Amino acid sequence: MSEWKALTDESRARWDQVAGFWDDYMGEHSNRFHREIVRPATERLLEVKEGDTVLDIACGNGNFSRRLADFGAQVVALDYSAVMIDRAKQRSTSYGDRIDYQVADATDYEALLAFGAERFDRAVANMALMDIADIRPLTSALSRLLKRDGVFVFSIPHPCFQSPNARKIHETEEINGQIVTRNSVQVTKYLTPESFETIGIRNQPVPHLLFHRPLAYYMNLFLSAGFVMDGWEEPSFELDADRASRFDWYELPPAVIFRFRKR
Repeated sequence: MSEWKALTDESRARWDQVAGFWDDYMGEHSNRFHREIVRPATERLLEVKEGDTVLDIACGNGNFSRRLADFGAQVVALDYSAVMIDRAKQRSTSYGDRIDYQVADATDYEALLAFGAERFDRAVANMALMDIADIRPLTSALSRLLKRDGVFVFSIPHPCFQSPNARKIHETEEINGQIVTRNSVQVTKYLTPESFETIGIRNQPVPHLLFHRPLAYYMNLFLSAGFVMDGWEEPSFELDADRASRFDWYELPPAVIFRFRKR
């Protein structure tokens, strides 16, 4: 068994274990991070139009798949966790045939091609590529699955600020009679791709695997596959005085969202 296959199998097994916990936590509207950081920027870059056919990769419980369908898109949504797909189907009974949920592994090039060459106007992956052990098959497949001028939009934790062992720091200091607070991140690793265990939601049953890659890895991979990058956002939260007493992502972006276009 190859290293990539072993990592994919281990990752899938862990997501099957945490799928129910994540679905219960995210619910119908997902969490603040998705609603305020990921979703607005993704929607701006994706520019879904009524009648578009969209591939939703690593769809989880289908929150964004349903939103795409609400915009008038025909959606094919895949995830390698059968438990997640079952949860997504349960939440999507009112959508009929507007969303086609499939259990599929994004590291399986041939399985991806089976969805149809030049079928999709758009493809999207929300906070997912960092969960996939090997994204090279997906990149190659997307160059065939997308129509000419089709776009792929994906978000990941910002690797500059959420690299392995990154340390979040919240400091309070009195300066000339004023209390000043600062948030910062201490980073000791960035350039070397690696996998590690992580907790996405506190108290989830088991840690899942995350695959760190520097920005240049993503850029070079998609550019070499014939894509051009024509969109990029680094969103952060708007300052919230009620949360100023602890670390949060205000002037530091916790995620980065790319748009690559097929040429």
